[in-house]
Amino acid sequence: MIKNCLLILLMLLPVGLAQAAGDAEAGKAVFTKLCSGCHKIGPYARAAFGPQLNGVIGRQAGHTDDYKYTEAMLNSGIVWTRENIARFVKDPSGMVPDTRMKLWWLGNDQRMEDLLEYLQANP
Repeated sequence: MIKNCLLILLMLLPVGLAQAAGDAEAGKAVFTKLCSGCHKIGPYARAAFGPQLNGVIGRQAGHTDDYKYTEAMLNSGIVWTRENIARFVKDPSGMVPDTRMKLWWLGNDQRMEDLLEYLQANP
């Protein structure tokens, strides 16, 4: 009985993992809806109300030439990994007090994975 249950769980595992993978095209829609009012991305992106996000994954927080960051962001020591971006988007002020970023995340884990895939696809 236990062996059969374990076998069924193992068979379902790849399905769960496939659903967790991000989709860059779906992430573009998330970005357009929730982020593009303040941030730009792409070959002609420049800072707007927030910094441009080209190559954000792997970049140190507060380090683009065309945006004036808060002291809190400049001194945060954060490197924008996928995990740090997800934490920041879900609670900007909780991660960097005195940040200018104000966002009420209207998503779920899948939408976050999609957004991260889109950001990663735009070095």
